[in-house]
Amino acid sequence: MSAYRIFLAGAAGAIGRRLTPLLLQAGHSVVGTTRTAAKAQMLQALGVEPVVVDVFDAAALMQAVRAARPEIVIHQLTDLPKDLNPAEMPEGIIRNARIRKEGTRNLVAAALEAGARRLVSQSIAWVYTPGPEPHAESDPINPDQTGVIALEELTLNSPPLEGVVLRYGQLYGPGTHAAQGLGSMPVHVDAAAYAALLAIDHGKPGIYNVAQSNTHIMTDKVLAELGWNPEFRLPG
Repeated sequence: MSAYRIFLAGAAGAIGRRLTPLLLQAGHSVVGTTRTAAKAQMLQALGVEPVVVDVFDAAALMQAVRAARPEIVIHQLTDLPKDLNPAEMPEGIIRNARIRKEGTRNLVAAALEAGARRLVSQSIAWVYTPGPEPHAESDPINPDQTGVIALEELTLNSPPLEGVVLRYGQLYGPGTHAAQGLGSMPVHVDAAAYAALLAIDHGKPGIYNVAQSNTHIMTDKVLAELGWNPEFRLPG
């Protein structure tokens, strides 16, 4: 694996925090975003060059990405309530959809302006239109999922960017709402981060389902083309 300049949007998030040490250990230089000064200090302590920026501030984001001159941009931005608190989820879903639409649009524009080569974006795998299972990546997704559709279309159809979409299953592990795998298509947060590391320079542009073996979605593609291991865990 070559060493790249990487712009990690959402470096302080659940996957971002587990992905950061993997990127640094692989020899990459990482500029990571957060919205708070406190989390910027945490990122700096990890060895990341932190940038405090709001993805909805298109001009500030453009400036930050241009200054970073990344070859690879990784989109791990979300805006969901802590521990997925059910009482706060309705508003969280609205905020998250805005990030997927407006935030992704701003990030893609900045990546193109900065001359980035590849964009790796976090998506979700439980949005397929009901039909025969297990679902392959080519199966249609629910048209009500407008935020997911916008994120994926922007990622995949913004040449000359090589767009890679990682459709994650339900996250569990450190920094998530669950210590053990829950739901129909679980994926440990460390394994999710590992998929993003591999997607930097493995596999063709396109969509990859990322989850432990299950009966709902096919995972053959991520195993074969990215060389992903669902059992991967960070040391300790």
